[in-house]
Amino acid sequence: MARQPRLSLSDQLHHVLLSGNNGQPVFADSADRVLFVALLSTHAQAQGVALHAWALMPDHIHLLLTPQRDGALSLCMQAVGRAYVQAFNRRHGRRGTLWEGRYRSTVLEPDAWLLRAMVWLDTHPQRSLLAQGQGLEQAPGAGNGAHPWVTAGHYLGLAPCKAITVPPQYWALGNTPFAREAAYRTLLEQGCDAASIRALTEAARKGWVLGSDGFVAQLQGVTPRRLGKAKPGRPVRAVGDLGK
Repeated sequence: MARQPRLSLSDQLHHVLLSGNNGQPVFADSADRVLFVALLSTHAQAQGVALHAWALMPDHIHLLLTPQRDGALSLCMQAVGRAYVQAFNRRHGRRGTLWEGRYRSTVLEPDAWLLRAMVWLDTHPQRSLLAQGQGLEQAPGAGNGAHPWVTAGHYLGLAPCKAITVPPQYWALGNTPFAREAAYRTLLEQGCDAASIRALTEAARKGWVLGSDGFVAQLQGVTPRRLGKAKPGRPVRAVGDLGK
């Protein structure tokens, strides 16, 4: 079965997933991560893509962003992917591919899913350490919520980042910076529930839109690509076809 084209819709919130080939690391050290963020910022600005959040894990990368014109997301991700691999290979004396095929992407309904997705990304390193049987104290910045390779530090007022475009759903958390930061810290402490994590993970890997029926139907009106799972069961056949 042919792969469906990736979703890339202007003015819509996208979740992008980049994975290392065969699970290999895509970052060797902090300098690699600094380079990736710099390239991402440069090409996002050049193509008109708003960056909201990221999580730079050892073998994969999550991004939340909004392309502001058709085709901007693909142009941005292709440019970042090529430039980073070239620099990574030069720096570490290696050859060949780094990514596991093309990036994956899907669209999220912002009001329902943006903050949940941000919390998922910003708590990803801590969850990963716990899954490995390590304590949270072993995560850099875990004591104040400002892990260096997620964007929580920006939203908590601890590590401002000019590359980030703050989404309206975050502004709605409070009338002052202190109120918004406190509200977001509470969300981080509560974490992302298991059902939401499963939904976000499946949507990212399979490219299904994550949102209400009305939101999905609205998007389906502007793209011929199927945006959700097919309904279970065999298709209903016309009466004239029953003997075939």
